[in-house]
Amino acid sequence: MNRFADKLVLITGAARGQGAEEARRWVAGGGRVLIADVADEPGESLARELGPQARYIHLDVSQEGHWIEAMDIARREGDLYGLVNNAAIFDPRPMDETSLSSFERHVQVNQLGCFLGMKHAAEVMKSIGRGGSIVNISSSAGMRGTPGAFAYSATKWAVRGMSRAASISLARRNIRVNSVFPGPIDTDMVKFRSPEEEVEKRLSRVPMRRMGTSGEVAAIVIFLLSEDSAYMTGAEITVDGGATL
Repeated sequence: MNRFADKLVLITGAARGQGAEEARRWVAGGGRVLIADVADEPGESLARELGPQARYIHLDVSQEGHWIEAMDIARREGDLYGLVNNAAIFDPRPMDETSLSSFERHVQVNQLGCFLGMKHAAEVMKSIGRGGSIVNISSSAGMRGTPGAFAYSATKWAVRGMSRAASISLARRNIRVNSVFPGPIDTDMVKFRSPEEEVEKRLSRVPMRRMGTSGEVAAIVIFLLSEDSAYMTGAEITVDGGATL
């Protein structure tokens, strides 16, 4: 299957979970992927699994120098078509228990990382002149107030606003910017960083009464990356079992 015609995309936070599933599906469709993460061992393992259409690069999304190096690699690998800003941290605490360092770290990874990715990827796409697709992963926490995850919620609302603003400014260059808002997804991020009772409490507010899967999120991300969504920009798609209804 060569549905994606050898198109190159960069996916951050792609060594595991949602990002890894997105990488698998893009390669399965004939595309090429740069698997970007700070988790070197699983990232390199995934690249080996996916074969010559995949390459792992170490990328701390909060460091602009890392983005510059990643874009240099993307230029050498071929025309960059897509970016998925998937990398994030999640340390759920209410405001009064959120330290300055924790808040700043959420901003650096979840918000600044998304900004730097859009900025540098868009410049490469502009220079190529063929347009492109950027997909930013926000969260259902970016759709409603989430007092138990104050810093995370703040940054995911920021991703929502940045996506909207970028979609307008980049539309004339045929660079589309859309965002996805997952609810509770069955990944290590939720399993190991949230108390079990907090997960159960959250699921009680989900009409479908279950967690989503990485595949269910990846399917929407691939759709937004692909030409199937060619007339969509600035869109906000929830994948949350009805949690934000």
